[in-house]
Amino acid sequence: MKKQNIIVTRQLEQHLDHAIADIRPDRLFVLTDASTRQCCLPLVSHFNCMADAHHISIPAGEEYKTLNSAVHVWQELQHMGATRHSLVINLGGGMVCDLGSFAAATFKRGMHFINIPTTLLAMVDASAGGKTGINFEGLKNEIGVFRQADRVIVDTRFLKTLDQQNLLSGYAEMLKHGLISDRQTWAHLLADDILSDNWADMLGPQIAESIQIKQRLVSADPLERGLRKALNFGHTAGHAFESFSMLSPSCKPVLHGYAVAYGMVVELYLSTIKSSFPVDAMRQTVRFIRENYGCLVITCNDYPTLLQLMTHDKKNTVGHINFTLLADIGDVRINQTATEDEIKEALDFYREA
Repeated sequence: MKKQNIIVTRQLEQHLDHAIADIRPDRLFVLTDASTRQCCLPLVSHFNCMADAHHISIPAGEEYKTLNSAVHVWQELQHMGATRHSLVINLGGGMVCDLGSFAAATFKRGMHFINIPTTLLAMVDASAGGKTGINFEGLKNEIGVFRQADRVIVDTRFLKTLDQQNLLSGYAEMLKHGLISDRQTWAHLLADDILSDNWADMLGPQIAESIQIKQRLVSADPLERGLRKALNFGHTAGHAFESFSMLSPSCKPVLHGYAVAYGMVVELYLSTIKSSFPVDAMRQTVRFIRENYGCLVITCNDYPTLLQLMTHDKKNTVGHINFTLLADIGDVRINQTATEDEIKEALDFYREA
């Protein structure tokens, strides 16, 4: 799989026009959700290259990243005459990029698609890397395929449409990239003034660096058979927290980045007891997460459900829950296992930290 074409720019119209001209689609479609249709589509709909675009919209929210939503997109594409030579532009956050990419990758056995991420999380994570997918039976990204977008165009001006919670959700993935990369990047992220009024305006260079970290790993291991699993740090526990929050009647669903932040607390503890990750770096990171992300309230009675959810992680082998752990910042250990007692101990730490 070739290196993905990702552009970070403030010249969105110019780059989108060039991308469409390169693909030369017979029909053009734009997928939004209810939120990005209202907040983001007006920022691009007046572009000359979008004049003939057909619009498809789905409801907003992770709970709609489902097979039913994918079916709706397929039906709309079919009804409006899409072919394998057509192009879908996914304009939205991680849910839109994941689901829209999956729908495009599977319709007519694959049509062209471009991702224009509008959230920080999508810019640094969901829009790049070639992973597409939908949730199924309450499990995160249970169904999907590997297929890279023809182009990913990142314009940080969309960040002005986000509230602080959604900015923090994306920042959790950037913090993960720092932890798996190098101490300087990690320290810079911990020191960032995330409460300043112009924080989003200052993120451009850090977003580009975060994307580059992910691109290096994806280019070396596009199908996630080895090195790319570094990107899953925080995600075995994080996806369990995310699914738990969606399934439990006593919880409010948490944003993906928040769940990953909680998962990093669990997996930093496992890294400390199993891989000798430095205690001081663990405590600094956990303190940053606690101060900025709070926590998802769980009790020990929830442990069996969380453990069961972890068994569905796509990295697992039969009989083992697989984790990506750290021996130090930038020193990644993939395919690590932990006993049920060790995981429960880590969940105790998460509750008490």
